[in-house]
Amino acid sequence: MSTKKGFKKWFSENLGLAFILPWFVGFLIFKVYPFGSSLFYSFTDYQLFDGISEYGLMNYEEIFTTTKIMRSFKVTFQYAFMTVPLKLVFALFIAYILNFKIKGVNLFRVAYYIPSILGGSVAIAVLWKAIFKGDGIVNMILSWFGVAGVDWLSEPKYALFIICLLRVWQFGSAMVIFLAALKGVSQDLYEAASIDGAGKWRQFFSITVPIITPVIFYNLVTQLCQAFQEFNGPYIITQGGPRNATTLISLLIYNNAFKSYEMGLASAQAWCLFVIVCVLTVIAFASQKKWVYYSDEDGR
Repeated sequence: MSTKKGFKKWFSENLGLAFILPWFVGFLIFKVYPFGSSLFYSFTDYQLFDGISEYGLMNYEEIFTTTKIMRSFKVTFQYAFMTVPLKLVFALFIAYILNFKIKGVNLFRVAYYIPSILGGSVAIAVLWKAIFKGDGIVNMILSWFGVAGVDWLSEPKYALFIICLLRVWQFGSAMVIFLAALKGVSQDLYEAASIDGAGKWRQFFSITVPIITPVIFYNLVTQLCQAFQEFNGPYIITQGGPRNATTLISLLIYNNAFKSYEMGLASAQAWCLFVIVCVLTVIAFASQKKWVYYSDEDGR
């Protein structure tokens, strides 16, 4: 009886551990183990079907000496630094407009948010490809005005822009966050600024933007991380072409891992991507002292 009571007492005192145990086991199996094993494999020549025959820094040497891989990193930077600013600007602009009390504003909010729900799906990527292909809708509309169409997805100088456009089109999630932040700005500040003669644009840049800089910073970091991990668009629309113009590093990692079966090289590339995202995040956090304004001194 004492043993049974002791077990019941221990179980009641550690009930929280019992509930968290399934998550903890899943975290170890599906997060910690893959994380650690990829770091180990990055220092090997691990082939999916042939195993490991060599250990060392050969994968990292190949990354920094192979033109194709370095070009992929360059394209990824171009993609991220084009899409993130444009997406944030569009999201903030639309959120600012939708913050006004206009008729049917809820309908517009839903309409602008829908692309964020559908944008990552395979169906939307296929539709995007159909719109911009040689005989697609865009070229058909241009022909109505006597303008010669362009093979958007076959020209390197246009293909990356089309992939970026798909990403920017999905600004709804950032817009909702901006909209929530705008709702928190006190109307008294706008009224005081109006009395002083400040117009809408002056109020926007002198009141709205400084107050919501913490939210701008949050969206900047999250969108930057997501941009460097983009995969669906380039994979489905262009397959990395033409001439590797849209081969983002995530797509190159996939090709090396599941087409060439070079798991060691793919793991090394994934870790390089991880380090790049970490460095950019650290830079963003370091820069916030100069442009992000918090409501209390302790938050700075």
